[in-house]
This record gives sequence, C-alpha cells and structure tokens, in this order.
Amino acid sequence: MLDQLGGIAIAADDIQWLMTPKNFKDTLIDRILAAQQVIYIAALYLEDDEAGREVLEALLTAKARRPQLDIKVLVDFHRARRGLIGHKGDGGNYRLYRQLMSKAAQPFTIYGVPVKSREFLGVLHLKGFVIDDAVIYSGASLNNVYLQQHERYRLDRYYLLESKELACSMRNMIDEFILSHSAVVSLSDNNDRVPERHELRSFKQQLSSGYYRFNAQYSPLRITPMVGLGRKQNPLNNTVLQMVKESRHSLFVCTPYFNPPYLLMRAIAKHLHDGKRLDIVVGDKTANDFFIPDDQPFSTIGALPYLYEQSLRKFAKRQQWAIDKGLLKIHLWSHERNSFHLKGISMDERKHLLTGSNLNPRAWALDLENGLLLHDEQQTLASKFQEEQQQLLRYTRQIKHYSQLETLQNYPAAVKKILTRIRRLRADFFLRRIL
Repeated sequence: MLDQLGGIAIAADDIQWLMTPKNFKDTLIDRILAAQQVIYIAALYLEDDEAGREVLEALLTAKARRPQLDIKVLVDFHRARRGLIGHKGDGGNYRLYRQLMSKAAQPFTIYGVPVKSREFLGVLHLKGFVIDDAVIYSGASLNNVYLQQHERYRLDRYYLLESKELACSMRNMIDEFILSHSAVVSLSDNNDRVPERHELRSFKQQLSSGYYRFNAQYSPLRITPMVGLGRKQNPLNNTVLQMVKESRHSLFVCTPYFNPPYLLMRAIAKHLHDGKRLDIVVGDKTANDFFIPDDQPFSTIGALPYLYEQSLRKFAKRQQWAIDKGLLKIHLWSHERNSFHLKGISMDERKHLLTGSNLNPRAWALDLENGLLLHDEQQTLASKFQEEQQQLLRYTRQIKHYSQLETLQNYPAAVKKILTRIRRLRADFFLRRIL
C-alpha cells in the first residue's frame, strides 16, 4: 500500500514549478553560481554544445570562487564516449571535459557511470541536481534543446524542491552506491581506463541494492525518493504498478514513447474495465527525439517514432470502447518542430510520481532510474498540478478514434521499408524491449 510508505516531510512552499525549459536553465545556472557547499549533478549526458558549455563554465566559475565547493558531475560512461547518433566525426563529450579541466585553476571531476557493459544494455538514467539544501528535479539532460538555448526546445517537467533532508539523502545515495565503486571512472582527466567485466558485474549488483536513506515520516505532505535497476524487486516499477492498481477514480500519465511494459499495460486495461478514468499525454511522432523531417537526410533511427505510433494505435484500437465511454483520453502533443520528453503519473490528485523513467520495458529492466513520490493526502498542491497539466495540454489534440493515427501504408517509403522488414523478421518484440 502506497499510504504505508514513509517519506520526507515538506511544506507546500518548499516546492516550485519551473514550468519552462528557460526557467529551468536560469534556475540551474543561478543556483550553481550561488552554491556554498555542494553541487551534485546526475544526468544521462552533459553535451558539448553552447548550453552544455554554459553549464560547465558556471560550475568552473563557482569552483573558482569557492575552492572548497564539493562538485561532482555524473553522466553515463558510454554516452559520454561516443558522438551524437547520425553525426560522424563527433568523438564524444569527454573530450570537452578533459580540455576544460586541464586549463582550470580549480578543476572538479566528471564521472562516467557504466551501468552495463554496452549502452544498448542499460544507461545511467538517474535524475536530480543537488545544490546545497535544494534539489532541482527534471527528466531533462543538459544540452541546447533541453535548455532551449535557441528557438527549439524539448519539453520536460521541472521542479525546485527546498529540502535539506532530501538533498542529503540523494547525495548520500550517490556516494554510497555509485561513487564508491571502482567501475566508476573519471572522464575529466587523461585516464582512458575501461572498467573490467568483473567490476561491471559487481557494480550492477551494488546498484540493484541501492536505496535512499532518510528518516521516514508520515505527514500528509511528504516525498518518498526511490531508485531502481532491473525487473526484480524494483521499488520504482512497483510504485508505478501500485499507483495504477490503487487509484480510486483517475490517473494522469505522461510518457514520450508509448511502449508500456506488459504488466503496466495489463494494469491499465484493468483500470479502465473497472470504470476509472485515464488521461495519457504522449508525444506525436513528429515530437519524438528521433523524428527526421522531410527536408533532412533520412537514417534508420528515424523509423523509431513510427514504431511507437503503431504501438499507440494498437492500444487505442483495443481500448476504443473506453475512448467512446469517455474513460480514456489520449492527448497527442505537437508544437512546431519541438519535441516532447515528459514523464510521470498523478493518481487521484493525491499522489504524484516525479520521474525520468520512460515507463517502457527498457526503463523497467535495463536502465538505472529514480523518482520522487509526492504524497499529498490533503490535496494541498492539487491546484498547482492542475495548472501544470493544463499547460502541458496546451499543444495537444485528443484522439477520438484510433483511425486518427496513421497506418504503415501512410508512412514515407523509407520508413515503410524498414518497418516491413522488422515485421517480417519478427524483430519488433526484441526492439521494444531495448528502446
């Protein structure tokens, strides 16, 4: 039962909704420059582009002002050592890290975290920026599009939580279960060491047993931080399932890629058959990270958004009866050439899971994920979440019938060819487990 989960007591004024990528960026930079004691940043990647360099320069400026400042940056080991997909000659972000730290008067360490032996087998998907006694929480990584450095943006969710205990808990988990292991290596010096296989096996076991330490309380407004890796005994996955199962009347779900794990799909179907409402906000295929516009050269990775759309169409067709009854509302997000990266679940306006998890088989089985379960038993923050939801729905259109989603026959020839081949080889089942 979720009500039995203890958490860290907070006040309503301790949470701020930053709402936009620009506010998120400004708050992050301002907090970094004002930091007095510690900065812990965990993200999938910190990109070698204008926004990424701005974040790194802010960190170096803060360190130069206060040499005693404890700065630790964690990114995925494999992601940092390769270039962008489709960008040949890009050697990886770690080169920028080395260049900047070699010239810095007060350098700090940027750690590469190898969750698995290969990137496609699992990545560091941990979220949260701990700065002194505050946590900035978002599913966003750090680059131009996430921080809206120019016109384009990738929409996410952004929260500022003022809580010394939460900040301490998140920082201690990183120290105890991640940075303590020899598999984690520095990407910011000239050491090219690659973790051994036995280290990776040991590290995976350590990560699987990781958790956040805190003094559990049961106040009406509290936060339960949780971390999970793997299918078995994963508290984050279990919480998602429990939210669906324990919901009394409604769920509000955000996910950028519609590809729910089987257990979650089954729980959602039961939720609807029990006569309870479900709102799903999902990105249109044109708002997917990997969507390739007609005016750009096509590559195989550009077929992914269409694969996700087919998964959504199949779900909508199966649940058309719930759409007709008004129980299921599918909101498709699309805004110009921007992309959609929102995650999270709200249950009965009483419990809200803030997370970077994509709610797909990969997140549930392969990646290291975390989340913050916000218990709001008296619905003190209900109006704030409603305001956020209305803003998220601003650029959505509601799917009234599954036929509004395109079929394979409507797709560009290159996409049709790839998806037909995938179907012929029956590879879609495997792909959905790792994408």
